[in-house]
Amino acid sequence: MARWRKAERTRLRDARLALSAAERKEINEALAVHLRQVLKDRFGGVRGMTFSAYSPIKGEPDLRPLMAELHKAGVTIALPLVETRAVPLTFRRWTPEIRAVRGDWNIPVTPDIALAPLLGWTADRYRLGYSGGYFDRTLATLSPKPFVTGIGIKAAHLAII
Repeated sequence: MARWRKAERTRLRDARLALSAAERKEINEALAVHLRQVLKDRFGGVRGMTFSAYSPIKGEPDLRPLMAELHKAGVTIALPLVETRAVPLTFRRWTPEIRAVRGDWNIPVTPDIALAPLLGWTADRYRLGYSGGYFDRTLATLSPKPFVTGIGIKAAHLAII
């Protein structure tokens, strides 16, 4: 199983990195539309809530325009931060004006809603991440538990694991 996971991670990351700029833009916009609808259907409105997203790496979908839109609408945006290796993530407040720097950025927050980036996913909600275990460790420690949804591309759907 470990060998399969490693091979799938490489395959899925390479496929994602091979997407054209136009394909990435289309995916980012489609995800933003879908997330807006999920937030509306699930919460009615998110003003006053804390929404955790992420800074995209390795070809991940870029939801920063949605993050800026939600921030403007009164939502607190938080980014996960690895402060210490192999321990749960810390969430730090984000605004469109903040430039990413190493170290502490404002005050820690706990999200009401969290986006978990993924490389692959199955219909029964299995998430194939980068293998660091950060999101799994973090989600296990949060109380109250946030509403969590994985963020990936349709082509990353895994038929079997």
